[in-house]
Amino acid sequence: MRRVVLTLAVLVLAACSGREDDGVLDVAFIGQPADAFEQGLRIGPAAQLVRASTQQGLVRLNAAGEVVPGIAERWIVTDDGESYIFRITEFDLPNGERLTATMVRDSLRRTIARLDGTSLGLDLQKVAEIRAMTGRVVEIRLKSPMPGLLQVLAQPELGISAEAARTGPMSAARDGDAWLLEAMAPELRGQPSQPEWGEGMRAIRFQTVPAEQAAQGFQQNRYDLILGGRIQDLPRASTSTFSRATVRLDSAIGLFGLDVRQQRGFLADAANREAIALAIDRNAIASALGIGGWSASARIVPADLPGIAPSPERWEGLSLDQRRARAAQRAAGWRASNGSAPSVSLALPEGPGSDLLFASLAKDLSAVGIVLERAASEARADMVLRDRVARYAGPRWFLNQFNCSISPRICTEDVDFLVSLATDAANAEEEASYLLEAESTLAATNLYIPLGAPIRWTQTRSEVEGFSENPWGFHPLFPLTLAPI
Repeated sequence: MRRVVLTLAVLVLAACSGREDDGVLDVAFIGQPADAFEQGLRIGPAAQLVRASTQQGLVRLNAAGEVVPGIAERWIVTDDGESYIFRITEFDLPNGERLTATMVRDSLRRTIARLDGTSLGLDLQKVAEIRAMTGRVVEIRLKSPMPGLLQVLAQPELGISAEAARTGPMSAARDGDAWLLEAMAPELRGQPSQPEWGEGMRAIRFQTVPAEQAAQGFQQNRYDLILGGRIQDLPRASTSTFSRATVRLDSAIGLFGLDVRQQRGFLADAANREAIALAIDRNAIASALGIGGWSASARIVPADLPGIAPSPERWEGLSLDQRRARAAQRAAGWRASNGSAPSVSLALPEGPGSDLLFASLAKDLSAVGIVLERAASEARADMVLRDRVARYAGPRWFLNQFNCSISPRICTEDVDFLVSLATDAANAEEEASYLLEAESTLAATNLYIPLGAPIRWTQTRSEVEGFSENPWGFHPLFPLTLAPI
């Protein structure tokens, strides 16, 4: 996968405050205070980090977003790519139970059944069977090869549950409005005992706070790391002046664009919806936000995913001026028929970054004679922002986001049918052909207007180790305990 280095125009440098070192790394995740304490299967990004820390799966993600052993100490994939065989680390759980292959099998079966009706459930439709082969061996059989399976198995939802017992690699205790997380001793994770383990390691105090509070806390040296940054709050990060710090952006892959929620007025016709897409100067978005290296795109599925043939570039050979000339012609036709310029509304999350994005888009549409208004709420908007990072680098993830069971307003049954054919395809070439046709069919509806890659940012003090940008915008807490500041 092509890795793009994203940079902000500002690297913030100043003097250190000399905050007393209490042996705890303070991490703020942008959100609401209750977000970190969500329970159940369908939880938000903050609670997912806590879940991944305390309830690992067969595999997990490291700081760089790579799949590494979790409960499984090793695995093999058969030559046909249809069977994954995992050898688990058998050990005693904190409640005294022995972790076995049967327990792992049953946990995965329960979770996959509960995921039915979700996008992650659609991603797992290639799983045909899960078997406990021996006390320590679990096999996952697929209907057809799925190169992204390990990445999916590393998702927090696929963590192995054993009733009240936690499989680690961390323990968590509530501390007021925060979680206090500590790495479990190696022997509690099925690893050999290490006599000097734990010396100099850090506990993590993890809490969710609104963006403005996170920025202020970072300036006041109360937080060492801010996670969960999105486009709406990006300008807050670039104004910190307290300590040596860097705003870091992930080279994320996923969906960042506009959903047409209301097919009415000017947006009732696919050609008019395309006029919106034609008019947008995607490179101007990066300039408005003051970032470089952002991957702007009019594709639904990125062109640089590994092992796939990318879809043709939309409007290939047309300059921005030529695209806008087409869009202006359609806007003029609407104005001639209706007596006024076409007008559409857009809902965006609150925040200074959203204000910059709206101003950029409004300028683009104004250039072709379309009025863009800011909607007060998603419920009343013609268009809303879709902003989600991919779970794995496969076209099926992107297309599953628009399944009619997931996004009924932004879907077509023809696309769903083509994706289902791809899931049951006899070989990789046939699967790729169905997926390419599905993407083309979805793009032609112009119900989703791609802008580019999701924007995810963090702010970290230069002394913090164990952190790395990655394509998933997912930053596990466990590596931070192993590399003290």
